Amino acid sequence: MTEDQAHYPPVEPIQAGIKGRCPRCGEGKLFAGYLKVKDRCGVCGLDYSFADAGDGPAIFVMLIVGFVVVGLALWMEVNYAPPIWLHMVLWIPLTLVLCLTALKLIKGVLITLQYANKAAEGKIEERP
Repeated sequence: MTEDQAHYPPVEPIQAGIKGRCPRCGEGKLFAGYLKVKDRCGVCGLDYSFADAGDGPAIFVMLIVGFVVVGLALWMEVNYAPPIWLHMVLWIPLTLVLCLTALKLIKGVLITLQYANKAAEGKIEERP
């Protein structure tokens, strides 16, 4: 039997992750700080020790934000040919804002999806 024996209404994992809420009850906060995951849910008591997103959120953020920013910078260079200082003034702050915003959202989504799909660390079976 699993430790999750209480009956909670189904929680949409992507919505809960974006809002930074508990993957079981959808009410308690998932994060203690900006990116630090709490020890447990303050509402339903779910132990968040299973939550290990690893480097997944950073990879997704780099790929998504990099695609958007580089695409916009290339489009602007081809169409308007602005000086390099203007590129730096536009794209560096935009990259920072998008990365910091997306990192928390994606980390929350990956953790709630990890709970919803009962994902766990892979283990090698011992043969007799």
